[in-house]
Amino acid sequence: MRRAIGNAIRGSIIYRIGMILCLLWLVVGEVGASSAVAAGAKSESALDQVTAKKPLICIEAGHQAKANLKLEPIAPGSKTMKAKVAGGTSGVFTKKPEYKLTLEVALKLETVLKGKYRIVMVRRTNDVNLSNSERAIVCNEAKADVMIRLHADGSTDPAVKGMTFFYPSSGNELTKPISKPSMDIAKLVSQQVIKETGAKLRGVNARGDLTGFNYTKVPTFLIEMGFMTNKEEDEKMSKADYQDLIVAGIAEGLDAYFKRPKDDK
Repeated sequence: MRRAIGNAIRGSIIYRIGMILCLLWLVVGEVGASSAVAAGAKSESALDQVTAKKPLICIEAGHQAKANLKLEPIAPGSKTMKAKVAGGTSGVFTKKPEYKLTLEVALKLETVLKGKYRIVMVRRTNDVNLSNSERAIVCNEAKADVMIRLHADGSTDPAVKGMTFFYPSSGNELTKPISKPSMDIAKLVSQQVIKETGAKLRGVNARGDLTGFNYTKVPTFLIEMGFMTNKEEDEKMSKADYQDLIVAGIAEGLDAYFKRPKDDK
């Protein structure tokens, strides 16, 4: 009888100890899980902060498959009207339209930049209907640090060739606030693109008559990558390796700009 009672007491004690150990295990597990969740949340928050610090680049491939010749004001409140988006030029020798060329380069540029920068693409296909003002607004609403406008040139003279870079004019009240940083970026990018490609630089010039500039509220520049009416440049611009050189130069120019001390920007 005494042995049975003893066994029962020991069994009860062991059961209670087991229950206590289980409760302790559950408490420790919950604390560990909470700590892991908190650590994960902190890690994600830190990653978000790092990502948010990356400059945001808005890439606009000029033109589109179908021109929209309806008119829009050249600037907010202006009575001067221009086509919403022209058809662009085309390769005299390659027969490639400008809108296809610019998108090819834009997609390559996105691939090269997306490690260091956040990217917004104004268009990813040729089948869009976006006016020049709407393209600028996309980049404004994204709060881009830089808007890059990719284009190609054309001329009635097939001997004309070279690259031209444009930025918003300081003589225009609408674009005056962004003219200086835009000029700085355009100059740095032009230097690197010319260095990479060996192309002739026709100039880095201010423009006050471009709808895409007049609606833009962020630093921006436009690159005319070459003349599609010149046999040599038309063929070059369609080659993947030459496009890679253009893209590399743009990336190097952006890197140089964003590495400058803040006081120089």
